[in-house]
Amino acid sequence: MLREVQEGLAQPQKSLPSKYFYDRYGSQLFDKITRLEEYYPTRTERKLLEDYALEIGEYLGDRVLLIEPGSGSSEKTRILLDKLNTITGYIPIDISGKYLQEVAKELRREYPDLEISPLGADYTRPIQLPELSVEGRRIVFFPGSTIGNFKRETVHRFMKVVTDLTGREGAFLIGVDLKKDVEVLEAAYNDSKGITAAFNKNILTHINDELGTGFDLEKFNHRAIWNEQEGRIEMHLVCKESHEVTVGDKTISFQKGESIHTENSHKYSLEEFRDMVAPWFEVKQVWTDENDWFSLQYLEPC
Repeated sequence: MLREVQEGLAQPQKSLPSKYFYDRYGSQLFDKITRLEEYYPTRTERKLLEDYALEIGEYLGDRVLLIEPGSGSSEKTRILLDKLNTITGYIPIDISGKYLQEVAKELRREYPDLEISPLGADYTRPIQLPELSVEGRRIVFFPGSTIGNFKRETVHRFMKVVTDLTGREGAFLIGVDLKKDVEVLEAAYNDSKGITAAFNKNILTHINDELGTGFDLEKFNHRAIWNEQEGRIEMHLVCKESHEVTVGDKTISFQKGESIHTENSHKYSLEEFRDMVAPWFEVKQVWTDENDWFSLQYLEPC
């Protein structure tokens, strides 16, 4: 973590890995974001899952071992667990280990007959799955359009991880946010209650807690903008005044007006996404909402 933070802040455009949003508090803030009126992805994807769960189940098969990288609160997974009786085991994976254990404990109470084996890990890197006593077709479930947060090189690395998890006989069920009016996009990342701003700043709190740095959150403002050329929403923390912060053995200087780039949220057309994943997966089925704002896609290894 120290190496990644130092390297990111040493770049001409300072940046931080977005995975460090997610300590326990950051995970809770993101859950609040998903319930905001402006934040359309979660409610749209939930409705797709509820409306098409049985059809999705036909694609997944009779015995399913569900693997979910970045599982968070597992709220959307509950829709599949409630509607499908074919899921034999569930492996939630999340970088926020303490929060993951709390969620897994709750899930075991709700689904006592389901074998649940949580794994605390960075899912963009190779993963060794825990052993389960049950068997099933390996289905990687990746909702929320988190794929949009990845740079292209990270997409490549992640796809290699996913193909290792699914094997030749498994499949990939993924949520993908689609391109739409800029006004809708920017409102979703600049909510009126300021929860997204708090979530963005929490990356500094997490780094302070883990590395003993002294970031002052009051010296930064949240900003989210649409980058037309790159096809993405960008989140930044903009410095309000010049100051310095010590990070390990390095002193980082911040100038008034410069920013730390904390997250990208790429939006895709269906064709762009199909072409991006083509080296690893073939898109077999797509479900979209009535506005074509969001998609659920079922993919099989090439």
